Amino acid sequence: MYSAEFSTGVSADAAADVDIDFRSLPKVSLHDHLDGGLRPATIIELAADVGHELPSTDPVALDQWFRESADSGSLVRYLETFEHTVAVMQTKEALFRVAKEFVEDLADDGVVYGEVRWAPEQHLSRGLTLDEAVEAVQAGLDAGVEAVAATGRPIQVGQLITAMRHADRGQEIAELALRHRDKGAVGFDIAGAEDGFPPSRFKDAFTYLAEHQFPVTIHAGEAAGVDSIVDALVSGRALRLGHGVRIAEDIQVDFAPAGDAGGEQQSPEAPGSGEGLAMVTLGRVAAWVRDRGIPLECSPSSNLQTGATAPFGEGIENHPFDLLYQTGFKVTINVDNRLMSGVTLSDEYELLVEVFDYDLDDLLEITLNAAEAAFLPLEEREALVEYITEGFQGRA
Repeated sequence: MYSAEFSTGVSADAAADVDIDFRSLPKVSLHDHLDGGLRPATIIELAADVGHELPSTDPVALDQWFRESADSGSLVRYLETFEHTVAVMQTKEALFRVAKEFVEDLADDGVVYGEVRWAPEQHLSRGLTLDEAVEAVQAGLDAGVEAVAATGRPIQVGQLITAMRHADRGQEIAELALRHRDKGAVGFDIAGAEDGFPPSRFKDAFTYLAEHQFPVTIHAGEAAGVDSIVDALVSGRALRLGHGVRIAEDIQVDFAPAGDAGGEQQSPEAPGSGEGLAMVTLGRVAAWVRDRGIPLECSPSSNLQTGATAPFGEGIENHPFDLLYQTGFKVTINVDNRLMSGVTLSDEYELLVEVFDYDLDDLLEITLNAAEAAFLPLEEREALVEYITEGFQGRA
């Protein structure tokens, strides 16, 4: 068990006290889905090419439809919006274009290193093979990096090859990832409906990846709780946890409002409910994740939309991000799906500053968490850390 005291005060006026150009900060994006980051205008054009019917053919209206549909509090409903984006990503040309624009949009948001996750098995309805799909996306990513470089901005991008949890292609997709490990693929993931489809379904595939020293991140602790996280660590040998916010269910909070020496025991939502001090005690699983520095790929807005933070209360102020950050977890900031959540990484940085009164030093520490968690060789991670640190210092 681990116990510590931390401040629970939040400031609604923090943004007025901090002058930060969020977009100019060098950032790392670890959890960003390719099929969740399309431009509405691109979706409309690609849909016309393949005869796919959309809710709207007006870019503004379509953008609004995605946001409203995703903002339901249900992961299942949230995932339904992908039917339209995946439908228009079934050809080499479409995958190339979406990947290229994805990189350009990352760079416009100040991202200098990004890992793009997507499931090739979902993009075969028009005759592509798994390898052809991966090659098309990689060509688009490379073209995007080249286009960004031509403007004088650095960016590096890698693919996270993803298997769908409800399917039975784990071994096949793991082998696909390894075939492309020196050609753009940097890691493996499983995604889709978390509850009811545990990582143990892919245990043999995860063993195969471990035998070949290929890194794994797993969606866990979003739609399911601590047991899902344990399975990701044990069956999946996960080096990072996709979202992972429900690890906070294994944290006990004793909340004492300011001026109340006695205090009273509260559920985890207490840290966002007012100002004061709290004593937190980590359970065995939470302590394991914290003590071993297993990174959490948190996506604040998405976590709220999908209901991942519902056990801790309503509203972004009850997101356990600050509890996890203050108690030493390796939290990182991500967007999950820019189209569905209607956010950029810069927006998420600004949101956390507004809600939790973070300053530039806090943002740097969280960004370095992400840089150190990147699926890169040590020397490249060290160079990335140095580049980001210098970039933040230049804006202090």
